[in-house]
Amino acid sequence: MRSITARLTAWYALAVTVTLACLLLVGYQLLHRYLINGLDLLNAAEFAQIRARLGPDYASLSAAVIDRRIRETSEYASVLFYIDIDNHAPGHSGPMFYSNNLGGRLIPDVPGKHVYTAHMRHVGELRVGVFDLPPFDVTIATPSSHVAEVMRGYAQVSAALLAAMLLLSVLVGLWLAFLALKPVRLIRETASRIGSDNLGERIPVGQVQDEISDLARLLNRMFDRLEASFRQVRRFAAEASHELKTPLSLIRLQAEKLLVGGRLPAAQEEAVQMQLEEVARMNHLIEDLLFLSRAEAHAIHLRLELHDANAFLTQFAQDARVLAEHHGLAFELRLAGSGVASFEGKRLRQVLLNLLTNAIGVCQAGGRILLDSQLAGGRWRLTLEDDGPGVPAEDLDRIFGHFVRLTGQSERDQGSGLGLAISRSIVELHRGRISAHPGSGGRGLAIVVELPVTPAETRP
Repeated sequence: MRSITARLTAWYALAVTVTLACLLLVGYQLLHRYLINGLDLLNAAEFAQIRARLGPDYASLSAAVIDRRIRETSEYASVLFYIDIDNHAPGHSGPMFYSNNLGGRLIPDVPGKHVYTAHMRHVGELRVGVFDLPPFDVTIATPSSHVAEVMRGYAQVSAALLAAMLLLSVLVGLWLAFLALKPVRLIRETASRIGSDNLGERIPVGQVQDEISDLARLLNRMFDRLEASFRQVRRFAAEASHELKTPLSLIRLQAEKLLVGGRLPAAQEEAVQMQLEEVARMNHLIEDLLFLSRAEAHAIHLRLELHDANAFLTQFAQDARVLAEHHGLAFELRLAGSGVASFEGKRLRQVLLNLLTNAIGVCQAGGRILLDSQLAGGRWRLTLEDDGPGVPAEDLDRIFGHFVRLTGQSERDQGSGLGLAISRSIVELHRGRISAHPGSGGRGLAIVVELPVTPAETRP
């Protein structure tokens, strides 16, 4: 069982049921002993009555008188008692009295024991007591079948109690486990909500000083350290990017001034051109890092406007088709449904261009790129699919991280590895989500962007 609640419930139910079973077992033994002892007391009481009936001069009485007196005493209790008497007097050794209910049979004898349990044919189990009344041995037996019936009833009641206790203990155990683990569930729920976008949230800690409260405080201190680390990383990225812009601008100006002068040899002019390209690429990378840093710090506010979704995509498709054809690829746009949506056109166009650029980088000449739009049910679903080599299933989530490049891109087409990370930030700023899936037919890669559309923003 992987659930702590289930384990606690099982342990509680097992402990309670085993404890009750032990108590019932002890009770069984005590009750059985008590009932048997009661039979022994009955036998002793019957013997005392017989001895009193015989009187103190019983040794001088004739056998006929003894027989008559004992029968007068025991006949009324013949249903309850079985009696036989042995005479050990010299010259008279042997049985001298049987109760009528014995039918001429002897009560089984166990040598050396005065109290024991015996079994007699046609009678059943007996509790036997042997009493000395010199020169006689008086053996008195009482049926113990009712003791067995009582014990069977006790066992049945005990089994029912155990079953009821097992069910009740499971229910009580679930309730107790639910109460005991409530702080743990609260810690889990709070910890699952804490991410890079809300590192300021903390686990509530009660006034109770226990192990769970100590755990919550320990986690809160860990989140404090994580928040401080994230702030340092973001501040470093923002400040480093900002500080790099000035020297890069100076390098670009100086390089452009050298080109404008026109006095450089051809080889040096080509080197300066390469420097300008690298500076431009570095500037673009810095802008991307600044954007990601601001997006993760929630410092970017979108200018949302209502746009006709199909018109926006149709306009984008014109540029996308030209770009794809330049690389020997075919671009196709499919539209399903129509309506208006609220988004920032520049940012959403940036997302689509990033996705298109990645698709162009992995497709072979003659390949196809498909942009499918479906607007229905309050959702706008955009799917850009290519027929490239695709991405392994274990990397489908990882490709949205920082500086991750898609497998299969040529060195010429590889960017900074921030395109999909920026796309995810823009989509999340629009309260949407972006995900990667294998392409149709198991080939290629499909990037799915889902954006919310309120009913007021949708029209047939």
